[in-house]
Amino acid sequence: MSDATLHAGHQDPDDFVVQIADQIESFIVAVTEVAKGDEPDSAVPFLLLEFSQLLLAGGRLGAHEDIVPDERYEPDLGPEPDVDELRERFAVLLDPVDVYSEVFEPYEPRKAPVPSRISDDIAGVVTDLRHGLAHYRAGRVTEALWWWQFSYFTSWGSTASATLRALQSLVAHVRMDQPLPALDGLDTDQDLTTEDDALAEEAGQVMAEEIAGPLGLRGA
Repeated sequence: MSDATLHAGHQDPDDFVVQIADQIESFIVAVTEVAKGDEPDSAVPFLLLEFSQLLLAGGRLGAHEDIVPDERYEPDLGPEPDVDELRERFAVLLDPVDVYSEVFEPYEPRKAPVPSRISDDIAGVVTDLRHGLAHYRAGRVTEALWWWQFSYFTSWGSTASATLRALQSLVAHVRMDQPLPALDGLDTDQDLTTEDDALAEEAGQVMAEEIAGPLGLRGA
């Protein structure tokens, strides 16, 4: 099926690109709604679900054969939409648990964890996905698929995976009634370059029950 046919509205719901685009657009709409803060009690569980579903689309893109764009150079899309408001809303909504630690390259020996923020991750993933969606809506579906696949390998795939692990860990801590180490003093601009237990040096601990209520989580 040609790009022109897809863009004209004769879209087969079983077509691969249509399914991927629908999953990506659904994710963007969903996290934008969560960021409004209308239902803070369900924020974390809902994000856990949305990132799980998004990574299904990512897995399909990763398993697909290499997608080659129609043009050698990517068409100019103009300025990227601003995601600062989205980032700031999530920073406030997730304030007790926004910062987490992550190892970016699991196959690199002795790689130290670095601090990250879920709010930054969400903004970055949405930016990558919107970029491909702009191509898709302009009728350049091959370009959109290429971008989503390429950025899945180089950017949003690893970011979304890290975010999902953080969200899953948070839910697990709460459901298992386990203390959650406080990361309030962890500087996201500073790398952890030693193998010392940096998290253990953070002052105090945030107990799971203290964040369960505001974030819509309940222990067992």
